[in-house]
Amino acid sequence: MVAAVSKLLRNQELIAVARRVEVVTKFRNTLGLRGHLATRLQPNHPTDDPRGVAASLVDGLLYGSGDAVLGLNPATDSPRQVRQLLELLDGVRQQYDIPTQTCVLCHVTTTLQLIEQGAPVDLTFQSIGGTEGTNTSFGVSLALLPEAHEATLAPGRGTVGTNVMYFETGQGSALSAGAHHGLDQQTAEARAYAVARHFQPLLVNSVVGFIGPEYLYDGKQIIRAALEDHFCGKLLGLPMGLDAC
Repeated sequence: MVAAVSKLLRNQELIAVARRVEVVTKFRNTLGLRGHLATRLQPNHPTDDPRGVAASLVDGLLYGSGDAVLGLNPATDSPRQVRQLLELLDGVRQQYDIPTQTCVLCHVTTTLQLIEQGAPVDLTFQSIGGTEGTNTSFGVSLALLPEAHEATLAPGRGTVGTNVMYFETGQGSALSAGAHHGLDQQTAEARAYAVARHFQPLLVNSVVGFIGPEYLYDGKQIIRAALEDHFCGKLLGLPMGLDAC
């Protein structure tokens, strides 16, 4: 129903309705308060060189970025490498007493392994979709997500809240995976949001235009799709973030 409504609205209406919905989440700080914009600091490095990551991290912090999350995309999913990056991010956070949360955006199974080893995991990240086939293409099942949620909560690392999941979605992912079963992309995307809200995530990030780009013709269509994603996520009670893809 939410997906259907989004198709009836003009861009300005998608914005006007979504802005009325306030979704507040908490871990070490509070996200989603009216009049506040939080950003992810993404200090990626092509070889995960700790010096390169640290340089980007400091640069971003000097611009005031990173209050949503210090979130790094690793070049590999190696547990050893991911742990090194987690310890680097957490070390900087603690050294400067930064009220934010850190995350290395590896696969959920790698995160579970590292939690068992005592690594400093604040948030568990995972890409999800609105059909079983889409989630299978991401190497994840609905049975795995509750396990990850409980494992991430267990260390009690949050200081002001317990929202510990970080999901990535994007209109078009089901089509890219050949797993849309004839569903239109917005309906498939809204189904992903129904999965995400069950786990009360700290944030959900739509990367429409990066994921599933082959069905979007130009920038105008990407903007429209992003506004649809934001609208549907907010109406379903999610803390929505949007990437500029």
